[in-house]
Amino acid sequence: MVRYANRMENVKASDIRELLKITDRPEMISFAGGLPAPELFPVERLKDVTVRVLESCGSEALQYATTEGFGPLRMKIAGRMNKKYGTRLSARNVMIVCGSQQGLDFTGKIFLNEGDVILCESPTYLGALNAFKAYRPRILEVPTDDDGMLLDRLEEILDSVDRIKLIYTIPDFQNPSGRSWSAERRAGFMKLLAGRDILVVEDAPYSELRFEGDMLPPLKAFDTEGFVIYLGSLSKVFCPGMRIGWVAADERILEKYVLVKQGADLHSAGFTQRIISMYMDLYELDDDISKIRKVYKKRRDAMLDAISVEFPAGTKFTHPQGGLFTWIELDENINTRELLAECLERNVAFVPGEPFFPNGGGRNTMRLNYSNMPEEKIAEGIRLIGTAIGEMVSR
Repeated sequence: MVRYANRMENVKASDIRELLKITDRPEMISFAGGLPAPELFPVERLKDVTVRVLESCGSEALQYATTEGFGPLRMKIAGRMNKKYGTRLSARNVMIVCGSQQGLDFTGKIFLNEGDVILCESPTYLGALNAFKAYRPRILEVPTDDDGMLLDRLEEILDSVDRIKLIYTIPDFQNPSGRSWSAERRAGFMKLLAGRDILVVEDAPYSELRFEGDMLPPLKAFDTEGFVIYLGSLSKVFCPGMRIGWVAADERILEKYVLVKQGADLHSAGFTQRIISMYMDLYELDDDISKIRKVYKKRRDAMLDAISVEFPAGTKFTHPQGGLFTWIELDENINTRELLAECLERNVAFVPGEPFFPNGGGRNTMRLNYSNMPEEKIAEGIRLIGTAIGEMVSR
């Protein structure tokens, strides 16, 4: 008999990862994964850059490297954040990780003891829940509206609950809801947390994908005490297959991430880091991101227009100002897991909303991704889902 560690009782397969195994068929219209549009990947440019890296520093690029990451790339990341968001970072505040998902796992490993309390938005990112649950914390949801966590309810929880170790949040185009925190809510949140000795984990993979409105400063830009840990990623604005993300934090905190990463994988791929760094030297990454924004805005508009026509009257859905997702709330009698089974028979997929609530609920909700399908596929897929909903309602 194989005897596993107790923590494995809390480690479950990701609903999204399992669903992607089913939806990876050419005939499937999938709104399930948070997949970028592959036709926007700069394949030809990357061919050129890869050859240049091999010719100019191939031996170094293919050798073991420092745990913190390639110095010039860390400098570029810190500089971009300072310029765009008003942060005050240097390369010493940045460590490269294998996608921001690795940063989430390291966060749990570094900070969480069994029974510690994590506060999160309601709903919240399933991948973060799965990363944290291995360390057996208690996860509490903070009521959330279109502007972010409700600060009066958050204050009640902070004043009444013991062992709160950290708060996990996605302020920009949240996964799964697509909502963004208002500037006032961000400032109020940071003011409320001042002096409380509670860490904030700010997950920000979508922050540069704003289609409308002004770009808002991250929580890290308000951080004068060093308690905000910022997780960034190039997966959604460049190429997810390169698996480059970063942790930006106070140096004393980042030292712990370095120690944990040394035990996990020594360092992220140095070859990939040098390719991205040289790419940023030769090409303007902001131009690439601008193209992505334009495409995703058209696809968002196509999806929201189709939902308005094809879904039943009274359906609630978010109007994201950026990012990859919209969030649907159907009639309370609709179970979206059952709806998904019927939709898969029609070759269309989405993610039911229930797994995004750590303590249950949301059986009538769903998350829809609009970045990975062209407009005509979006229109057809939403029509198919709408038809399935109508049939369930009529029964």
